[in-house]
Amino acid sequence: MPSSAIRLLVLDCDGVLTDGRLYFGPRGEVMKVFDAHDGHGIIRLQRAGVTVAVISVRRSPMLVVRCRELGIRHVHQGVADKLGVFARLCARLQLTPAACACVGDDVPDLPLLRAAALSFAVADAHHEVRRAADIVTRLPGGRGAVREVCDHLLALRTSKARARARRERARVPAR
Repeated sequence: MPSSAIRLLVLDCDGVLTDGRLYFGPRGEVMKVFDAHDGHGIIRLQRAGVTVAVISVRRSPMLVVRCRELGIRHVHQGVADKLGVFARLCARLQLTPAACACVGDDVPDLPLLRAAALSFAVADAHHEVRRAADIVTRLPGGRGAVREVCDHLLALRTSKARARARRERARVPAR
């Protein structure tokens, strides 16, 4: 399926939306750093009609805040079976994996990457993940990789729309 047909983008959190480092204080995790450019890419992609979801092994209140800020409604945390959650999400959205793209950085993401029509690994992903992905970003997780993915998907959608418009113009008889 061409990238322009992608209707769902599934992201991991740690190592994809963030740089993967975990900051702990005496009471547990205290901070995550998210890239503003990634956020802008997510918003643009959603405005283009692509649903964005996050499926993460870890739980983090900072992720909830960031996703709320970005309008991401499908946030699944503390997930041991990412593929099962992905299947249920596809069913809920009435999509098949052929309409989905996934971005990952580590071995727990491999089942998702293999199930989706289009898979991305961030530049600093584990070597097995980079090898399994259709596309490896130039930028690392938490440092613009998600924006790169969003821009890629948007460019392909725009290219398809332009091609469709050219075909339509070619069908209209000249006056």
